[in-house]
Amino acid sequence: MPRRTLDHEKLQVYQRSLAFVSWAEPLLDRLPRSLSVRDQLDRAGTSVPLNIAEGNGKFTSSDRCRFFDIARGSALECSACMDVLVAKGKAQAADVVQGKEMLVEIASMLFGLIRANSEDRLFEEPGNRNREFFDTPATPVKYTAKRRAKRI
Repeated sequence: MPRRTLDHEKLQVYQRSLAFVSWAEPLLDRLPRSLSVRDQLDRAGTSVPLNIAEGNGKFTSSDRCRFFDIARGSALECSACMDVLVAKGKAQAADVVQGKEMLVEIASMLFGLIRANSEDRLFEEPGNRNREFFDTPATPVKYTAKRRAKRI
């Protein structure tokens, strides 16, 4: 008999977030327990899959998005924690590259889930992200229920 799974276990972003937690464990083990950023990275990394699971179980789009937003914020926090580790000399930049790449993928997937579950949220126009020097303001876009971009 095949194993039954919960809906969140089928999400690729959930699986990727668990892979990040597994990837981060050896890094965490090398750090002193007294280092506050170590605890922060551990808690933020754990928060990502937990919020994905909880959000995916919610019935309303706004509830789902709230938890996906928190998970995305935690992924960004993990990235910042690794930046702090490098800045403090507790890790080398090469040590965190793979983890940061995983987090970029996770954050992008979460953004997609948020966008797919949002009817009345503002998003930046595709292509406005990562502009060199951010010299031009982003054009806000409202996505209607039919998911068509409409300039506002």
